[in-house]
Amino acid sequence: MNADARQRPRIMAAFAVVYIVWGSTYLAIRIGVADIPPGLLSGIRNTIAGLVLMAIAGMRGHSLPRTSAEWRHALILGLLLVTLGNGLVTWGEVYVQSNQAALIAITSALWVAWFGTFGPKGHPLSARAKAGLAIGFLGAIMMLLPGRHFTSEHFGAQLAILLSTVCWGSGVIYGRSYPINVAPLMLSGTLLFLGGIMLLAIAIGIGEPAQLHWSVHGVAALLYLIVFGSCLAYSTYIWLIKQTTPDKLSTTAYVNPAIALILGWLVLGEKVEAVRLLGMLVILLGVILVTTRFGRLQKKPLIQPDRS
Repeated sequence: MNADARQRPRIMAAFAVVYIVWGSTYLAIRIGVADIPPGLLSGIRNTIAGLVLMAIAGMRGHSLPRTSAEWRHALILGLLLVTLGNGLVTWGEVYVQSNQAALIAITSALWVAWFGTFGPKGHPLSARAKAGLAIGFLGAIMMLLPGRHFTSEHFGAQLAILLSTVCWGSGVIYGRSYPINVAPLMLSGTLLFLGGIMLLAIAIGIGEPAQLHWSVHGVAALLYLIVFGSCLAYSTYIWLIKQTTPDKLSTTAYVNPAIALILGWLVLGEKVEAVRLLGMLVILLGVILVTTRFGRLQKKPLIQPDRS
């Protein structure tokens, strides 16, 4: 059995973890923000998860980033993937249902594909993929159309979630463009910790601690997000970035929302308006057109093995 054949079951298992766990985190966030302000929820979640992963990586002999350039890249990735990528979604779910937040998040696949065309290492898109981008963005606009219970806060939250997908796509491509010579587990912990600290600073700055209300549901949601959403799924995703290509990674963007849609309906009784479902189908069509023709990209890793 060759190396690729031996690696395939691990990659499939990793995708299953990311699909299921991240699909469920939209529900956990929606439950958590009912009692814990969003900045604190996301900040505590990611800071603790980052410390745990860094400690485990340290016990395995892995080193932190060594150079100022590596720390700078880690800080930028933490800002894009965690502070903005996760923080904006968490804030958005104060006003937006978990399933709708997940549907808007589908667009992250489009940003990854589009941003992957920029720069000296960019990969051109086919005419079919460009059409897919246009169709996908049309679906995103449909997701933002005013609904039955439209409010300005609701629309602002939708835009924040859409912006979070832009930040996530930017982070993924930035990470592929500027590899960091740090082991995947240590890098995962470092990014979560740096992004979480920035979120906590923002939360404290805007007075969120005064709004904090501990509850059983809130604590349970926070623990689930720390252990599964951050420690397990995030480190698995970082590992996948090294092992596979952006077109395959982008499949998480339309599997995760499907899981979130089902869980939101089963647990919270969330319903989706017809125009949102139609928008989701339009986005999915665009994503499929992009990812099925995006080509087999060079497997440029986000992170190089730690040489310590």
